[in-house]
Amino acid sequence: MIKQEISELKKLFTQRNCSITRICGCYVDGEKNKKAQLKQAFLALPEEEMFKYFEILRKTLSGTLGKNLLTLDFPLNTENEGGTQEFLLRLRDSKLKDDTLLEEYYDKIIEAYEYVGNYLILVIHDVYDVPGKTTDGISMEDASDEIYEYILTCICPVNLSKPGLSYNALENTFQNRIRDWVVDMPETGFLFPAFHDRSADIHSTLYYSKDSEELREGFVEQLLGCPLPLSAGGQKETFQTLIEETLGETCDIEIVKNIHEKINEMVEERKEDPAPLILDKNEVKTIFASSGVSNEKLADFDRYYDATAGEDTSMFVSNVVNTKSFEVKTPDVVVKVKPERMDLLETRNINGRECLVIALDGGVMVNGINVRTTASDEADEEE
Repeated sequence: MIKQEISELKKLFTQRNCSITRICGCYVDGEKNKKAQLKQAFLALPEEEMFKYFEILRKTLSGTLGKNLLTLDFPLNTENEGGTQEFLLRLRDSKLKDDTLLEEYYDKIIEAYEYVGNYLILVIHDVYDVPGKTTDGISMEDASDEIYEYILTCICPVNLSKPGLSYNALENTFQNRIRDWVVDMPETGFLFPAFHDRSADIHSTLYYSKDSEELREGFVEQLLGCPLPLSAGGQKETFQTLIEETLGETCDIEIVKNIHEKINEMVEERKEDPAPLILDKNEVKTIFASSGVSNEKLADFDRYYDATAGEDTSMFVSNVVNTKSFEVKTPDVVVKVKPERMDLLETRNINGRECLVIALDGGVMVNGINVRTTASDEADEEE
């Protein structure tokens, strides 16, 4: 899925655009016991409650693609009878009105979800009448292309509110606040089926994780049956390791600068593309080759890539490179430069020591104070 498709769905979670047919929920305590359940037509909810649920639903579709939001594909075997995808499809088609199926779904989540504490499982069913769009992207409200029927599951921690004082208006006094159980924003959730090309894709799902480094691999594998990609941090670490192992002793600032510049050029060339930029093995190898990595070093690239990342692994550019900053770090000094001004940095051997030289163009400030440089003094002398 792309950002525009996610934004389109999030706009449904308002009172004006809402088409949610049903909401169901199961409150689970720290011992994995079902304590309470809810099931009713969504539009029958009180207005204030409806707004709170909208906030939770929008949060489950929030975050960065490739970090908090991951499009996962179902393996073919999960679509057979009794498979994880086939079960979700039956659940969606039941419109959450089959109590037996719903209970089985709760049981599957409770069995797979490892969490210390209480939590609420929320599930909605929605039927979205997808409006058509003109060639220039303008929605045609009265021209529907198709119907997108889906379920969205959110798993929210339930915690005691913080202790404190509260004001009692009736008695005009401050009193110890009564602590109660509060539903927090979701930790985990997923949309099924995915909304690809503004259409239902029953072969994939959009998975949400509040913590981009804790993706709950066991939960995903057991409940969804989908393989998880490397986490955002894992992709960054893998890319850095790949550069170091491929270049070996020839890994220097200049080549790393070149790699960074090549990736920035790709980002700039594809900035109008709504899909996030993803690099596969061949694209990474091409970047290395065009950045000055020798053919001798590239001879072992495939072996390093397969061992480090995995032969079929792709990486999001937003995860592996900071396209807004280039950083040089030593144990005592950190230098950050705008990517478009990496030309200001160079390395030189001065008096037998390898040094990083920074061109002081355009004025210099030290601790917020404008200071003079040799160049500015020379300019004054010439005047």
